[in-house]
Amino acid sequence: MPIAVVALAVCAFAIGLTEFVVAGLLPDIAGDLHVSIPTAGMLVSGYAFGVVVGAPVLTALTGRTERRRLLTGLMTLFLAGTALSALASAYGMLMIGRVAAALAHGAFMGVAMATAADLVAPGKRGRAVSLVATGVTVATVLGVPLGTLVGQHLGWRSAFWLVILCAAIGLAGIMTLVPRAEPAATGDIRGELTVLRRPQVLLVLAATVLGFGGVMTSYTYIAEMVTRVTGFGAGAVTWITMLFGLGMFAGNLISGRVTDRHPRAAVLTAVAALALVLAAFTVTVHDKTATCVTVFLFGAAAGGTVIPMQMRIMAKAGDAPALASSANVAAFNLANTLGPLLGGALIGSGAGYPALNLAGAVVTAIGLGIAALAVYLDRDGSSVRADSPDAGHFAQAGAD
Repeated sequence: MPIAVVALAVCAFAIGLTEFVVAGLLPDIAGDLHVSIPTAGMLVSGYAFGVVVGAPVLTALTGRTERRRLLTGLMTLFLAGTALSALASAYGMLMIGRVAAALAHGAFMGVAMATAADLVAPGKRGRAVSLVATGVTVATVLGVPLGTLVGQHLGWRSAFWLVILCAAIGLAGIMTLVPRAEPAATGDIRGELTVLRRPQVLLVLAATVLGFGGVMTSYTYIAEMVTRVTGFGAGAVTWITMLFGLGMFAGNLISGRVTDRHPRAAVLTAVAALALVLAAFTVTVHDKTATCVTVFLFGAAAGGTVIPMQMRIMAKAGDAPALASSANVAAFNLANTLGPLLGGALIGSGAGYPALNLAGAVVTAIGLGIAALAVYLDRDGSSVRADSPDAGHFAQAGAD
């Protein structure tokens, strides 16, 4: 694997760290900036909103910029937003910094994945994309606990300075290791945005929102679930979440190889496995050993959906793979917003925590149905053909 792909993965690690580390530092931030915990929690929602907006918009606006220059600019924006967050003396300034960093997040990840795919042979594109995505997963498994620990002992701002250090290393790698390449797009903005109206692209986006919406319906409340229902102590929550993260890490790596060989089957298998694991979690949540096994499989299935979805949407985007990839990153973050709302509504209705897993399974099953429809229509010949002018060099990744 080219070392340039590793540099992109380091940047992805920094991005994943800044996205999630705030959740572990909410009490410290709220106390220091004199706001309530719910108000501090809006920093998570604000970041997700920034990703949803920034991913397609910035990618479309910068589509004609040379790839290395674009990646450098986006990481510079991310660093500026994170530095503003670290220096923030008021809640509003911190929110602005978070949103600024988030605007770069989605666009960078989309362009980085498309660039990683271009840096390797066609048969290794899934693995290259999975390596970049693994940067975010590693941030979830190791970076977030480390950032939380640093923030709790050295002040919450120190966690952001840790992010800045990682991002600076990744940026240096991009500037020195990533070769110059053709722009992500060559047409005008209006022409680029038309890719988001293609039926196959829309179907992937819908499957992503529903598939990961099911994940977040359950996982958002995993701490309360395993303590109140399974019977674990509060100290075990960290280990439970690490099991989930380790599962995601494994799922990412395995799915990259599978996607390279059987892209259509990888999409359907991953989403189907996710629905089945969530359904099983409705029962296994009552036993400690079974819960640990299920949480790991839950993470593996969740991680296993990312690469097939990303590769499929890039394949169906023709000459705008970076824009489509960024839009799918936004779709994942939209799921991160909607899933918790559904879970919260169920808890408020008194349905009980196991019901979150069942609801997540149902939502994911709907996503599976949409993915299956996309594959059926694809086999029926209604999607972009590999030899058509619109298919671009990613079309090979979209056919078995």
